[in-house]
Amino acid sequence: MSVEISKLASGLTVVTDNMPHLETAALGVWAGVGGRDEKPNEHGISHLLEHMAFKGTTGRSSREIVEEIEAVGGDLNAGTSTETTSYYARVMKADVPLALDVLADILANPAFEPEELEREKNVIVQEIGAAQNTPDDVVFEHLNELCYPDQPMGRSLLGTAKTLRAFNRDSLRDYLSTHYRGPDMVVAAAGAVDHNQVVAEAERRFVSFDAAPGPKPQAAQFGKGGAKVVHRELEQAHLTLALEGVPQTDLSLFSLQVFTNILGGGMSSRLFQEVREKRGLCYSIYSFHAPYTDTGFFGLYTGTDPADAPEMMEVVVDIMNDSVETLTEAEIARAKAQMKAGLLMALESCSSRAEQLARHVLAYGRPQTVQELVARIDAVSVESTRDAARALLSRSRPAVVALGSGRGLDTAVSFAEGLTKARAKARLH
Repeated sequence: MSVEISKLASGLTVVTDNMPHLETAALGVWAGVGGRDEKPNEHGISHLLEHMAFKGTTGRSSREIVEEIEAVGGDLNAGTSTETTSYYARVMKADVPLALDVLADILANPAFEPEELEREKNVIVQEIGAAQNTPDDVVFEHLNELCYPDQPMGRSLLGTAKTLRAFNRDSLRDYLSTHYRGPDMVVAAAGAVDHNQVVAEAERRFVSFDAAPGPKPQAAQFGKGGAKVVHRELEQAHLTLALEGVPQTDLSLFSLQVFTNILGGGMSSRLFQEVREKRGLCYSIYSFHAPYTDTGFFGLYTGTDPADAPEMMEVVVDIMNDSVETLTEAEIARAKAQMKAGLLMALESCSSRAEQLARHVLAYGRPQTVQELVARIDAVSVESTRDAARALLSRSRPAVVALGSGRGLDTAVSFAEGLTKARAKARLH
């Protein structure tokens, strides 16, 4: 087995997958901290900290950081999500120690120079402005607020201009020392890597991280659902719908994912075929399920002409309700094949593989083997998919947000109530 895992004295986990046919390596540090860990006065600090990662350390300037990596043909990047923040590199196999040195340096010895900090805060303010000019970003921002009211998970990862202005280098240092702890961090590497070498480098370079775990975020509470119409002069109406899904470790996760794919996961999905191909009501329509540590988020999005919004939402609700009881063996087989193909294709990319390993360790405590994952997909049946779909539609009231103009939006969002009403009627008979 090419996957190897070690736990360091600091509690940090090192996991690697040697892919002998490659000459390059992908590696990074994944920390189990993200937007949901922020207090109200910390809104946006996870993302700001990620932005500041490459802005200089006590031993390297921001220019030296990128020049050292690019001088060997590599690249650096970082990303923030609801539950994780990642810092990663892609390099030739001989340069793995250099990449680990840079990644450790930016996390252990950040400079947080005041001038750089002010510049980067201004960059994020521009990013916030760009997001507000992107309707499908705006509609999901409102949907998250509706699904997780008065909770970190319901707030934008970007923060606001007001919260950003309040942050200084001490704020960043405090947040880093509080949440970036050894037990909550994973160094993952895949490709042309040697496990023992990565462990030795990580032991030496990440020794300063605290061995006590960081604080846990507040438990997520999916809201009471309901509808919201956000009026804005737009050519399209943007419609979103959400239901409470299941956590990462839930046994029904793969069955729910199969249902999600059948419903709106591709061009062969029921929603795409009925709404776009048959009725021509939209250009884009899709559904997805995002599992988290203690909850899950099922979402659906489409954009349509405001005049067609009521018909669109009515069709969506009808298809969702009908799909639960009319799933076919052929659809299940197709969705399972898509999931397995996606899993196996990801294994061909060392970047995807490193990320998968890190996320598995953070979610399950260990990497799951390909055989385990394929077996879980193969175990999905028509009945288990129907059970997962029934549970989805009965677990919560739908939350629905429409963004755009026109009188049809209020009618459109009211149709979403048909999801719970139909399920309630079915339970009475």
